[in-house]
Amino acid sequence: MNVHSYRTPSVEQLAAAVERVAPRDPGRWEEREPVAGLGGIAAKVSTARARQLWMVVGMWNRAVDRAEVPDRARRSVSQLFTARALREFWDLAQAGELRVLEPEQGRDAKLPPATLRIVRDCLRILAELVLPDADAVWLPSVAQPEPKATVRPDSLGVLYRRLADMAVTSPLERDGLALSYEDRTRLLAMLSIVLDAAPRSGELAALQLTDLTPGERAVGVRRRQQKAPPNRAEEIAALAEVDPSSVRAVLWGSRQQVSEATYQRIVAAQRELEPLPEVEWYTLREGSRVAVRRWLEVRERLLESLPLRGGRSGLWVTLVPTKAGPPGITLRPQGLTQAFARGMTALNWLMAGQYGWEPMPVRMEQVRRAVVVEPTELSDRLHLPPTC
Repeated sequence: MNVHSYRTPSVEQLAAAVERVAPRDPGRWEEREPVAGLGGIAAKVSTARARQLWMVVGMWNRAVDRAEVPDRARRSVSQLFTARALREFWDLAQAGELRVLEPEQGRDAKLPPATLRIVRDCLRILAELVLPDADAVWLPSVAQPEPKATVRPDSLGVLYRRLADMAVTSPLERDGLALSYEDRTRLLAMLSIVLDAAPRSGELAALQLTDLTPGERAVGVRRRQQKAPPNRAEEIAALAEVDPSSVRAVLWGSRQQVSEATYQRIVAAQRELEPLPEVEWYTLREGSRVAVRRWLEVRERLLESLPLRGGRSGLWVTLVPTKAGPPGITLRPQGLTQAFARGMTALNWLMAGQYGWEPMPVRMEQVRRAVVVEPTELSDRLHLPPTC
């Protein structure tokens, strides 16, 4: 979308403001201006957040054509952030009326809560870009869904042992359903890293070969710290001597829920903390190292057999032809979660009725949240004991 495609002066002005902090020209990306980040501390937006901001600009561009939106909201960008205009925009967004494409047949047109939370966060950022007093702007509240139950720790141990046994067993089939050796090897390597480093699906999908130390003794995870993890909120709360719930309110953009004095204490405490490392390193257990090595061998054989062009640095690759191309294409986050879910579904069926086995969730997040991990210091990573 370019400047000539915006329907009103107000959206043109909004797009111009976003262009400063999330320029569409890749050559200007490093020159982008920072925005108010966690606790009001300025930070530059990520590429993911940039896409989300432009998504909301597009939603406003469609909203201003609707009769529900006040006429004055078409004239000035400040009028987009009046309570009436925002409420009408939010109602349309919730109903799915501002989508780029029509929802697929049989799919609910309404936006899911996760997407609505992104839209709300972007509205807050946009308000701060164009208004002198963004704290006075009305913003909708989005209910935080209850997280799904996690896996019991003892079940994780059974899952790991069963997968380890199955990784070296071939063939494996039941009632026509089978998990290939390659599938089992990749699934075990993924699960091993999840249990030892607890990465989110996007963080796991982003792993490169260079994120493994020699001997596969440790893995480096690039954490996505946009909202700050719970342990960071606890650190800030202890330093500021306030309740952790107050810190979480500020970190999630609900500054109005705390007093000005509390807010200033939280900001001061956050500035005192050392910045989080770009990469956190986690030691892999011996069994996990073996699992990752087996996957690397499978991966190498797969890539050697294909005339692939371009980079081959991604840790996870496809095993069969997909829409993206032939086997050996780097798995994207959606493909990785689908592969994990497919493997766990097959595993539950293959293991059904066996002693000590309980059906496992097919969502990686439910497994990830069941483990507690601690990163190793960089100096420790450089002096890890040699592998056996």
